[in-house]
Parts: sequence; C-alpha cells; structure tokens
Amino acid sequence: MADVIERAAVMVGGVEISPAVIAAEAQNHPAGDADVAWQSAAEALAIKHMLLAEADRLGIEASEIEDAEGRKLAGEDARIEALLAQEVTVPEANEAEARRFYAQHQDRFASEALVEAEHILLSASPDDTLAYNMALSDARGLIRQLKAEPDSFARLAHEYSACPSKEQGGNLGQIGEGQTVAEFEEALFALGEGELCREPVRSRFGVHVIRAVRRAESQQLPFEAVAASIRTYLEEASYRRAVAQYLSILAGRIEIEGVELPVAQGPLVQ
Repeated sequence: MADVIERAAVMVGGVEISPAVIAAEAQNHPAGDADVAWQSAAEALAIKHMLLAEADRLGIEASEIEDAEGRKLAGEDARIEALLAQEVTVPEANEAEARRFYAQHQDRFASEALVEAEHILLSASPDDTLAYNMALSDARGLIRQLKAEPDSFARLAHEYSACPSKEQGGNLGQIGEGQTVAEFEEALFALGEGELCREPVRSRFGVHVIRAVRRAESQQLPFEAVAASIRTYLEEASYRRAVAQYLSILAGRIEIEGVELPVAQGPLVQ
C-alpha cells in the first residue's frame, strides 16, 4: 500500500481550507514535485481566503468588473478586485520618472535590426554523412555560379531549393534576431547589403546558400515614441509591489496556519 502523505491543516482566521479543495487547486500550479504544487496551491488559497475575509470585514460587495479580455469576473474574484481597487492605490508615473527610466535602459528602446534574406536550402540530415557532404558540394557549386551570375539567384532557388520560399525566388523577407536557427542568423547578419555568403551554411535542416538583400539597422527610438509604454510599465510594477506589501500586512493581522506568507512590519507604502 502506498504511503499516505500527511500534510498540516491549512487554516485562515480559524477556518480550515479543505485538503480536497487544495488538491483541486494544485492542478493550476504544475510542478515537477507534488509537494511543491500542493504548497503553491495552499498559499494561493490562503491568500484568496485572507482577501475575502478582509472584504467581509470592510463590507465590500461584488461589482460589475471585467478582466483584461473583457470577461465578467465571478463573484469572489470581483470582490477581491473591488477590495484591491479600494485599498491599494498607485500614483501615476510622471514624465520625470519615465525619462529617468528611459535614460537608464536605452538599450531596451531601439528598433530591431532586420535583414531581407534570400536563400537556397539543400535538404540533408547531418546524420547522413554522404548526403550531407553531397549537399555541401552542391552548395559550393551554386555559390560559384552565383558569383559569376548574380542575377540567377531566383532561378536557381526555384530549381534547387527544398524550402517553400523557392516560389518567391528564395526570398524569405525580413529576418529579425531569434527568428531562425542560430547558424543561419549568424551568417546572415554578418553580410553586407547585397553580399553573398562565401561558404555554405550548415544547420540541422541541411545546407544553406545565403544572400543578404537589404538591411535595416537598429536605431534608437525617441523618448516620445515609448513614453506611454514606459509609464504603463512603471505603474504596473508599482502596483505589483503595492499589492505584495498589502498582502503581507494582511498576513500580519490574521492567524494563518499550515503555510507561511511574508509579513510586513510597516504601513503600506506605494
């Protein structure tokens, strides 16, 4: 017979949260370890019960509240949102704060470098040494031909490429960082505008012949273009901190057993 895991009862304000309810909630907290999932579920439910108890104390009723997707919140969730809206306020981020954040994180506010790419894929598995070496040989032959006849790329792509882009003459459109395999990306971004890669590029998909068409280099975005998104980010971060502190203050006011929640010693500071 399997061992029965004994867990401490979870109590909030003298009221026990049923183990069956915690087990059901654990399904929303996937983890490699069942104890970790259980603990996460117990903490989430303890916080929910604590907030609902505070809503009861303050006489807060459910109101018509929708989530970010426009869906009406259920009664308990609506009461919790109404409680947080009443008890946790965050001042709007001003321009000075936004400009300071912009100055400290300018690398975040740059347009993405893009390269329009043309390629010919000679499909071969790296595990098939003979086929892969033949693809490399064919790719080198295509590169020699393209050096002699630069205008033949579309024709050769249509004839030899195993990529669907052959229907567009091998044109992949604009490629940004992280949009393709690392080997392809490294070779492509090292090319100048209109430059053909001198050597075949190997990847798990096979062997590539690559040419850069046009480049759009990364450019710093002006503050005015990102000011609104910076203010939104700062206000959301401030709200998360304020909610976390509010929860820790409530945890210091109510008796909680079976789980440990952080307890704040001071007043709520936004």
